[in-house]
Amino acid sequence: MRVLLVYPIFPKTFWSYEKILALVNRKVLLPPLGLVTVAAILPQEWEFKLVDRNIRPVTEAEWAWADLVIFSAMIVQKQDLLEQIREAKKRGKLVAVGGPYPTSTPSEPKAAGADFLILDEGEITLPMFVEAIQRGETSGTLRATEKPDVTSTPIPRFDLLDFDAYDMMSIQFSRGCPFQCEFCDIIVLYGRKPRTKTPAQLLAELDYLYELGWRRGVFMVDDNFIGNKRNVKLLLKELKVWMQQHNYPFRFDTEASVDLAQDPELMELMVDCGFAAVFLGIETPDEESLQLTKKFQNTRSSLVESVQSIIKAGLRPMAGFIIGFDGEKAGAGDRIVRFAEQAAIPSTTFAMLQALPDTALWHRLKKEGRLRENKDGNINQTTLMNFIPTRPLEEIAREYVEAFCTLYDPVKYLDRTYRCFMMMGTPKWKAPFKMPEWVVVKALLIVIWRQGIKRETRWKFWHHLFSIIKHNPSVAEHYLATCAHNEHFLEYRQIVRDQIESQLAEYLAQGAEKPYVPEKEKTEALAG
Repeated sequence: MRVLLVYPIFPKTFWSYEKILALVNRKVLLPPLGLVTVAAILPQEWEFKLVDRNIRPVTEAEWAWADLVIFSAMIVQKQDLLEQIREAKKRGKLVAVGGPYPTSTPSEPKAAGADFLILDEGEITLPMFVEAIQRGETSGTLRATEKPDVTSTPIPRFDLLDFDAYDMMSIQFSRGCPFQCEFCDIIVLYGRKPRTKTPAQLLAELDYLYELGWRRGVFMVDDNFIGNKRNVKLLLKELKVWMQQHNYPFRFDTEASVDLAQDPELMELMVDCGFAAVFLGIETPDEESLQLTKKFQNTRSSLVESVQSIIKAGLRPMAGFIIGFDGEKAGAGDRIVRFAEQAAIPSTTFAMLQALPDTALWHRLKKEGRLRENKDGNINQTTLMNFIPTRPLEEIAREYVEAFCTLYDPVKYLDRTYRCFMMMGTPKWKAPFKMPEWVVVKALLIVIWRQGIKRETRWKFWHHLFSIIKHNPSVAEHYLATCAHNEHFLEYRQIVRDQIESQLAEYLAQGAEKPYVPEKEKTEALAG
């Protein structure tokens, strides 16, 4: 069986980083970990080719070669996925699809022509698919009734990837998250009981990447890396030894809940293993909204103090923010900007709240009749809300655009990054000196030219850089790399403004809906 694995195109997003990647001659930030894991689970006597359409299109020779085409996609890749399913069917190919989007909304890939829907987690449903193929079946829907034990997951087929095209590699230690955030689809897809691989398993994946010659960053793509703190500490203790033995060949980034700040041992272990940055789901500084959306873990201690504890431990925070929660008061955008400034968080993802399929939020809003017709929820930053909020949508959208643009004002971004790195802790270990690649040196020179000479940031750029070198020199390289990130955000904030304003104009022209008034407030108003 000749299998063509195809990864659909991502639209421009916060994470697409085109301007930064262009500086270092890379095409894409991260590879399709799901597809190379699929290739590892399927029979190894089958032949595989992988095409990431974020790098290049599928060639006619590759279409002709394939007996079977397998797609995997997230919700934001929906449009290209459906188009590519149709392209494959035009050529008479057997098509199978899986991943988060088909699992959440299987009817749409099926309507586009997909023959097999391989849903849920592949450790269970891929063997079922292989059995169906061996029986001669040509279509079907394969679902799991339980969550797999990920200690059986094989080493992903990293050899199928074009290493030169990616800025970082992806690996995964755990699936699932113990929390119950109403808007989150992770707990729907992967459950609330975090399942982890064994330390030996993960180190074997790193060994394979090392053998293949990878020497750059590695993103631990767990949706909450610290969901099972006991197991992650066991991993980190072994990873620390592995990194020492291999002269620290990788730098790690990951995602974690903000309660990381309450575990100094865990933060120290992460830094000792070479972790440099962590993405935190802050969502909002408004405690009432956090309570309403059941993000209770963010209400147990000061969020500003938590973020700064993480910085002082030696980890650069990235943070996710959301605007548009029920009951939210006007000025939420300004409050988010003030929080990011106070906490000194350089990079912040920011989006309007979306009701993702099958989440608790989606079910509640559907029951209340608040879902907007023909509006899909996704996690892109250029999408209006897909439900009727409790305050005017145009007010939320305008606050959002202004706050997003303010966050990535060149001067504000530089100042915030400077404050972050001035307080950042440094690891106890010192990585061996490595001569940087010429492409990295060239990229830094371009950033220095743009931010230190060409733009209005020039005086601050040099003041901040020399101050970092004087007071916290070990973080200077990381600081400059973070300064470079705003090359992407400067362009992307205009994309956000243009697309949101265009959608908002269309929405207002069609007649804006009135904000939703909860039944309790209606009753109180009538009683008053």
